[in-house]
Amino acid sequence: MPEIILLVVLAIVVFYGVALYNGLVSLRRQTQNAFGQIDVQLKRRYDLIPNLVETVKGYMKYEQETLEKVIQARNLAVSATSVSDKALADTQVTRALSGIFALSESYPELRSNQNMLSLQEQLTSTENKVAFARQYYNDVVTAYNTRIETFPSSLFAASGGFKPKELFEIDDAIQRENVKVSF
Repeated sequence: MPEIILLVVLAIVVFYGVALYNGLVSLRRQTQNAFGQIDVQLKRRYDLIPNLVETVKGYMKYEQETLEKVIQARNLAVSATSVSDKALADTQVTRALSGIFALSESYPELRSNQNMLSLQEQLTSTENKVAFARQYYNDVVTAYNTRIETFPSSLFAASGGFKPKELFEIDDAIQRENVKVSF
């Protein structure tokens, strides 16, 4: 009889361990998926930038430096791979785009250009999607990091190779700025 009780207790512990491990795997997959969603939205944003630059180029003949900054920031962002690199690149793209939008205020005919208005609307929509994707990613990473740091999951996390993930944080100065993208 004591052997049966021991086997039942052992089976419960094993099943509990498997459930904890599977929960960690599931959360890790969710963080990977959430990061992929950020990538999708950032790619959409980066794909809009060449169109924006081409639209603006004809109007801002004397603002080549600003246009080059946008292109450089976009190219850096496209090649970023880690969470921190993507966050840094995202900050640089945001700054460069705000430079174009600020300069466009000096060009009334550009502000009324239908293509520019369409690109502005698409960028605004994409910025919102990026913000939501970033928020979702950070929520999932926070849940994942909390799970791997709390007992008893931490016992399985350490032996299962589960490591903390980075949050997708952008520059505080950018977060606090009011982004103006109106024409």
